[in-house]
Formats: sequence, C-alpha cells, structure tokens
Amino acid sequence: METSDFTPPETLLIRPAAIFAFMRIFGYLVTAILMLLLAWRFWPGLTWFSLTAILIAAYRYWYIRHIKYLITAEYLQICQGLIFKRVDTVELFRVKDYVLIQPVWLQIMRLMDLNLKTTDPENRNLWLRGIPCSDLVETLRKRVLATRRNNGVYELN
Repeated sequence: METSDFTPPETLLIRPAAIFAFMRIFGYLVTAILMLLLAWRFWPGLTWFSLTAILIAAYRYWYIRHIKYLITAEYLQICQGLIFKRVDTVELFRVKDYVLIQPVWLQIMRLMDLNLKTTDPENRNLWLRGIPCSDLVETLRKRVLATRRNNGVYELN
C-alpha cells in the first residue's frame, strides 16, 4: 500500500473582534442611555425608544460577531447574515491589490481593516473589517501567487 504526502490545504477562519463590534454599536448604546434619562426626567414614553435602540445595538453586535472570513489555498469566502445569509466567494487568483487600513482607534485596539481589490466583476472590493493585526497580507500574497502559478494565470498590465 502506497502512502500519500498529500495534506489538505490550511484554512484560516477570521472573525471581527468583539471590541470592534462593541465600538460599532457604541452610538446606539449612548442613544439608549440618553433616551432612558430623558424618559425618567420628562416623559416615560421615551422608554420605548431606548428599548428600540438597545435591540438594534444587540442585533448589530450579533451580526458583526457572526461574520466569517474563510481563506483557503484557492478561494476567499465571506459569510454574513443572521436571518438572510449571504456568502461571497472569490478565487484567490483574482485578488489584484491589498490595502491595509488602520485608523488611530484600530491601532489602539490592535485591529486592522483589509481592503482587497479584485478583478471579479461581482466583488470589486472585499473588506475584511475589524480583524486582529497579523501577517495576513503576507499570507494572502503568498497564497495568491501560489494559486496563480497552479492555475497558470498570468497578470497582464
């Protein structure tokens, strides 16, 4: 019996950080607190607005935390949605450019946004938002080059 040296390609599963999701809903939480204070001071009917803001914040937090970025040796898949799911898949050989974005507040939290520019007509820009800082750009670049080499894809400018 012959043994095989084949190992399945390593997959990377990346999710937005919890602190990133919290920062994205911070405005809703502040609004909910302000509405609750106004309801306590002036009109109790504003409590419903506060409750609505809290529900929206909870949904947004849950939505952001359930986004998955799956990177294999051949494709990148972005899964998002809670009730209505959307899965975008882009072949890695279509990735053209990498743009790493780190505003000050992301640098403080040791997070980054990665914008991938592709030649895919459906997904020209892919955003990986709020992901932990890592050498992901270099890993992606190596995988893109390997995929292009394996598929015989050559870039013409």
